[in-house]
Amino acid sequence: MSNIAALQAPVTADEFDREPTAAELDAIETEMPVILARVELLDAQIVTLDRTPTELDERRIRRARRRVLAARRELANQAAAAVTGGAA
Repeated sequence: MSNIAALQAPVTADEFDREPTAAELDAIETEMPVILARVELLDAQIVTLDRTPTELDERRIRRARRRVLAARRELANQAAAAVTGGAA
C-alpha cells in the first residue's frame, strides 16, 4: 500500500519570493528615466489604437521616441563612464 500525501509548497520563501536588494533598487533607480520615457511612448501609442493618428498624435509619438532614445543614450554614457572610471 502506498502513502497518499498532499503536496504542499514549502513554508520558507524561495529565492524569487523576497524583497529586492539594495543593489537591485539602485539599478531600478538608475534605469528610471528610461522606464518613464518608455511609459510615455506607450501612452502615446495607446491613444492612437482606436483611431487614425492626427498630426498632433504623430508629433507626440515622435517626441516620446526621441525621449526614449535620449534616456537610453544617457544611461549608456553613464555605464561607459563607470567602466572607464569617468575618463571618457
